[in-house]
This record gives sequence, C-alpha cells and structure tokens, in this order.
Amino acid sequence: MFIMNDKVINFLNAHQTDLFVLGHKVAVVLIIIIAGRVVMGVITKVLAVTSGKLHIDATLASLLRVIAKYALIIVCLIMLLNEFGINTTALVALLGTAGVAVGLALKDTLGNIASGIMLIFLQSYRKGDFIEFGSFMGTVKTFDLFTTTLETPDGVVISAPNSAIWSTPVKNYSLNTKRRMDLTVSISYTDSIDTAYRVMQELINQEPRFLQDPKPQIMVQSLGDASVNILLRAWAPSNVYWDIYWKHIRLIKEKTEEAGLTIPFPQTDIHIIEEKR
Repeated sequence: MFIMNDKVINFLNAHQTDLFVLGHKVAVVLIIIIAGRVVMGVITKVLAVTSGKLHIDATLASLLRVIAKYALIIVCLIMLLNEFGINTTALVALLGTAGVAVGLALKDTLGNIASGIMLIFLQSYRKGDFIEFGSFMGTVKTFDLFTTTLETPDGVVISAPNSAIWSTPVKNYSLNTKRRMDLTVSISYTDSIDTAYRVMQELINQEPRFLQDPKPQIMVQSLGDASVNILLRAWAPSNVYWDIYWKHIRLIKEKTEEAGLTIPFPQTDIHIIEEKR
C-alpha cells in the first residue's frame, strides 16, 4: 500500500508541470463547450423574440438559427484546436480547397441553396401564399433551401427547384391585402350608356365588400366592332376576391338583361356584290 502511494506521489512530482498543463487545457475545453452552449441558447432566445416582434418569416428565422449554430460550432472548434497547439491556418486552407472542389461538384445544388437563401431574405413569398411563375401557379405548401412545393387550384402538387423560381419573375397574389378587379359588360350601340352605368352603380351599392378607398369606378372601356364595352373597376380584400368576382360575373348578365340592355354577339357582315356583265 505504501509502495503504491509512493509511486503515485513520485509520478505526480515528476509530471507535475505536464499534469498542470493538461488540467488547464481540459478546463479551457470545458469552458469553451459550456460557453458555446450558453451563447447558442442566448442567440436562439434573441432570434425567437426578434422574429416575433419584427414578424420575420418562420423559414427565415429557422435559417438564421442554423447559420448561427454552425458559425458558433466552427468558432469553438478553431478555439479548441488552437488550445491544443494545432495549426488551424493549414486546416482552414485545406477546408477552403475542399470547399471549392465540393462547390464545383455540387454547382446546381448550391445554386438552389443560394436561390433559396435570396428568396427567404427578400421574402418574395411565404408558406400559404398564392404565386405564379412561368407557366405554373398555386399555393405554397412547403418552402426550404432546395425546393418550393405548390398545390395548384385543381389539386396538382408541383415541386420546383428554387433556382428555377429565382430566375423568373414571380407574381405573388397574396402579398397585398387588397386586389383590383375589372368587370366588363358589352352592350349594343343602340343601348343607353347611362342605363348601363346605373346597373353597374347598383351592383356597387349592393356589395359592401367593395373597398371605398380607392373608390370603385365605372367607365367606357372601349368601342368594339359590334359593342360598347363598359368597365366596373373596384378593389376588394384579397381573401374574398374570387367570391366577389364569380358572384358579379353572374349578376352583371342578369341585371343587364333586366334593365333591357342587349349583350351583342360578335358578328361579321358580308356584302356580296355581283359584277354586271
């Protein structure tokens, strides 16, 4: 027993400096790990509070958390390697070279990620928005760094890479809280324009969901080949736009006919002239 204790004491005395250095390094490692976890927790809480106050999109908030997490991991890793005397300069250069090689191999994938990041930061659209790009339109169901998934009005699911969306103009029908609708009715040249105006004004008066700012307008849109085209232009809340639109397409026909106005059919007059011999 005494012999064992003597050996331990002699070992501790002989390696006192090394053990002190090792203990110091272990303590520093623990401090870095604990500090990293604390800082990550603080960043997560700050981002959560900031996202709520600034109404930041959930996808953007999630991306910011991921970026902060991995940035903090890289910083902590570099600090740990420096603590153990490892030359991080060469490691960073190696990682940079590897990153270039991986970037060239995954060019299209990284293009989708870059496009996704730009779409998220610019907030071109969000989950639940109705958008149109190219020949596609639908409601955004999922939106991440790689793809955007839409559901069309007839129930078809479309998955598009973000790079395809980023490279084309995007129409967002849900971004604004109000939309303008143009309702047109064609009347005969023999009909009264004042009567058509009165019919349109009655439709405006009977629809409380039309916004009064900007005020609805009634105007002669154009003089066609066989008809006078009367336009009703009004603004409505985006969430009830289509309900109002389809309702008034039917009402315009019914009220126009009740007022004795005629909706002319397109027609072409052909005159045959016989040559005299």
